[in-house]
This record gives sequence, C-alpha cells and structure tokens, in this order.
Amino acid sequence: MILSRRQIIKNTVQLTGLGISSNIIPMPLLAQTLDYGPKEGLARLHWNENYYGPSERAIEAINTSSFKGAYYPDHLVDYLKSMIAEYNRIDTSNVAISAGSTQALTILSQVSGRKGPILSTGLTYDIHLQLAKNSGARIIKVKDNKDLSIDLESIESLTRNTISAVFIVNPNNPSGMMLDPDVLRETVKRMAQKTLVVIDEAYNEITTDPERNTMIDLVRDGHNVAISRTFSKIYGLAGQRVGYMIGQPDVVNQIKINGTGEASLSMAGVSAAIASYNDKNFINFSRSKINEAKDMVQSGLTFNGLSYLPSETNFIFVDLGQFDANDFRDEMLKQNILVRGKYGEFHNWSRVSMGNLSDVQRYIDALPMVLNNLSV
Repeated sequence: MILSRRQIIKNTVQLTGLGISSNIIPMPLLAQTLDYGPKEGLARLHWNENYYGPSERAIEAINTSSFKGAYYPDHLVDYLKSMIAEYNRIDTSNVAISAGSTQALTILSQVSGRKGPILSTGLTYDIHLQLAKNSGARIIKVKDNKDLSIDLESIESLTRNTISAVFIVNPNNPSGMMLDPDVLRETVKRMAQKTLVVIDEAYNEITTDPERNTMIDLVRDGHNVAISRTFSKIYGLAGQRVGYMIGQPDVVNQIKINGTGEASLSMAGVSAAIASYNDKNFINFSRSKINEAKDMVQSGLTFNGLSYLPSETNFIFVDLGQFDANDFRDEMLKQNILVRGKYGEFHNWSRVSMGNLSDVQRYIDALPMVLNNLSV
C-alpha cells in the first residue's frame, strides 16, 4: 500500500504523541538548563573534590585534545605511564592506568578475592572491597583503635600466606588521619613477605610531606606492594576519571588482563592528566587553599563546641557528640549545603570536604542554626 504524504504526517504525529505520553521522549528535560557542576547556590562539600581544578594547563589540554576526540588515546596512555615511571624511578611495566583509582582497586580486589580472604581496616574507603564481596570474596575487617586510627599491629598479626591481600588507605578516608610513614614502611615490608599489600594513596599529594609519606619506594625496591593514586583529588580532575596503580609487573598485568582499565580512558581525561602531573604551581596552590579552608573549619567547629580528628586530607571528620550524622546532613541540606551522612556504625561522625572558601564559610555560618535545630 502506498501512503500519501498526508497519511505519513498523520502517522508521524500519532507516533510522536505516543512517545511523549509514554516518556519515550522526555520533553521536560529538553527545556532544562544543563549544569556541568553544582547547581547555583549549592555548596558541594561531600565528595572531597578540589574546587580549584582543573588547572589552566589541564583546561588547555582538554580543549586542544577535544578536536582529536575521534581517536583512541592509547599513545597518550603510554606517554602518561612514561611520565609516572620516570618521576618515580620505575619501569613502565610497573604502571597501570585506569578510569580513576577505584577501577584498578576494584579489579585487584576481585582478582585477590578469588585466591583467599582480604584483610582491611574497619573505617575506610571500601567501595572496591564491597564489589569484590558481591562477587564472592571474603573481606575481613580489622577494628580500628579507640581514637579511630588504623590498628596496624592487629592487621599484621592476622597477615599470613592464606590471606590474598591487605588493603590500607593512607591517609585514611573518612578519618583523614595519617599513619606514621616509618612505622608503616617497616610493617608493610614484613607483611609483603607473606602476601600482597595494597596502599591507597589517593590523598598523598595533599599531605604535608608527600615524598616521605608514600610507599612507592617499596615497589621500586621489589617488595610485593601496590600503590594506587588518582588525579581526582589534588589535581582537580574527578570528572575526567583518571587514576593509576604502581606495583610489580605481575600485579600490573593482573589488572590489565582482568579489566578494561586503559581501554576505559578518554582522550580529554588522559590529556588533562598529562598536563597536570608535573604542574607543581597548581599542586602547591591547591594545597594552600585546602589548608586555609581546614583552618577555617577547625576554628568554626571549635567555636561551636565540636571536636574533630586531625586531617592530612581535603576533608575533616567531625564528632557530632549526641547528634546523628544523617540528621545533621539533612539539616545542612536545608541550607543548600551538602555533607556526608553516617558511616556504618559511626552514627555521630560527619565528614565535610574543603570546597571553595565561600562555601566553607557558609558551612561554618550554618553550624549554630543546624546544631540548634537538632537540639529541639
């Protein structure tokens, strides 16, 4: 049957109407303004992002590379690996690039979980471990010390050949506390004789002495150790999804053959990472702004009668005393301020990130009202 032009138009209108009524075409979205960052007026202090990123060099690289977005960035991935290897005095076979450090950590967790139980700390960043657990891995959590610091002695006492891997975050998240690097280094050396030890150093560049605090030298010296890093924090590239793992070649190879790490990267993200890696001026600027914000928050917390843990990161873990962290989060949200809620059994602890100084000031100014509302 040959349809007339009028019949074709009629059928098209009917199909379009059907699409709108069944939400196949979400018309309201087309009328909305697309926000690439936080909505106007919203203080985003819950994901530990660096508000001051990306750097000017990174933005220039993103803009320039976007014109070559039709191509896969494999040659740039190799270039970034070479930069990381050269800086840390290791071989490129010791480096795996991934879409954020969480991707490499997740792959390594799942691979390790197939071999035996995984040891980890009690209060920590553990999305990758939860994913491994969902795949059948057994995760053994070692309770922290009373001051919420990592109980390194207990972790070492449980480390044996039957443990597939030990995962430690340093400085830790959400506590923000740093293990003594000399104590950690000697402990990791002993544990690495029995099993793989993985140190997540996502916040290393923010610490007061990054070179002393890192355990990358243990990889360089041939120990069974792996170190994860990310461009999401100090470099201000959370939205670009680039991270890396440094380890022995067999560990790096396990990451490569069990996941899509290097094939998951974008041209813009890798280009921005290359431009940012040795940008010491931006790193120092970001660190100074983070420290300025921490000084402000710590003074505000003390003034309002709240205590907090010492932090070597871009966030602070706050003891709310009698108040529930989820209730505190909800009250802050009423002021258009985003902070994290409770972590597991730690109901009265709240994590706040160091955003731009005006947003940090809003958090401080909101504290008296929020605490008063919670007291009612």
